[in-house]
Amino acid sequence: MTQPSENYLPVAKMRSQAYRSWAIALAVVGVWMLLIVLPPMLAANGNTRVSSPLYHFFSFICHQIPDRSFHLMEHQLAVCSRCVGVYFGLLAGLIAYPMWRSVDNIEPLPRIWLFASMVPIAIDWLLGVLDIWQNNHASRFITGLILGVGCATYIMPALVEIVRNLSRKRLPVG
Repeated sequence: MTQPSENYLPVAKMRSQAYRSWAIALAVVGVWMLLIVLPPMLAANGNTRVSSPLYHFFSFICHQIPDRSFHLMEHQLAVCSRCVGVYFGLLAGLIAYPMWRSVDNIEPLPRIWLFASMVPIAIDWLLGVLDIWQNNHASRFITGLILGVGCATYIMPALVEIVRNLSRKRLPVG
């Protein structure tokens, strides 16, 4: 069903809106990464009043096993190496996104690529559980990174489409 022309956004406005959405997503993920790296720096300087609540917050998201976590200034990051990989991959994927795909393109890639980005992390985990392979910080980080980049390529078009749909003028009912 077609709508009156006044319900459509001009292309320039749609592109501007898409880049604004991309910048906000980049800022949010950047702050998230900062919150992951901040607790060990604060703890190393004796500021446990701020670092402890941050560690506690991230304990709901990640197991935080010290042997599976990167350490900074002799204190572990707020999440494990696999989670750091996922979040860093998400940040890297968002940074690189406009270099390989138009930000205002809301057409998602075939889902097979999202599932393909999950395969390395699943294999790394499964081989470790079956005692075939002893995964380490590098394998956890790299497989998480692959998944994070994959997720960024699906999150960005969805986010742009959501913002676009929320800003579209709605027809009065009746």
